[in-house]
Amino acid sequence: MQIPIRLCGALLALVLGGCATLAPASLPIGAPIASARASLGGPTGEYVLPGGGTRLEFARGSFGRQTWMLDFDPAGRLVDKNQVLTEARFAEIVPGMTATDVRMRLGRPAESTYIGWQKLQLWSYRWWPGDCVVFQVSIDAAGRVTEAGMGTDLACGGPNVKD
Repeated sequence: MQIPIRLCGALLALVLGGCATLAPASLPIGAPIASARASLGGPTGEYVLPGGGTRLEFARGSFGRQTWMLDFDPAGRLVDKNQVLTEARFAEIVPGMTATDVRMRLGRPAESTYIGWQKLQLWSYRWWPGDCVVFQVSIDAAGRVTEAGMGTDLACGGPNVKD
């Protein structure tokens, strides 16, 4: 059975149009929070903002390379949206900051590893175009940042990887 060319074109337009609605960047300022929850597939995190607003986190992309934060006012209307995995945002992460503050700024990490001998959680964030480089945050047992900076993504074959 052959599918008419017009039908193929219509199906392609429908599929591509559907993908656009799943992009956090496409949600217009002023959109209600219920619309974001329904059209974006559910947030990967949710945070209370000062003043009573809500921040929804949407981690996207291969290997966790994009995280969108959508800020809603107390009435539940979108007031701001940002892709937060950027070098400028990484520069905001400093020793002494709480783990909660890091999550509010960057969202969930792509990877979390426990380093027993130091009693630290090591959070690794990938971003685009940061190939083979990750931003890493060390969190101590008290939930505070001890250090943060760029590191090598071991998924790319770092110095301790054996062939």
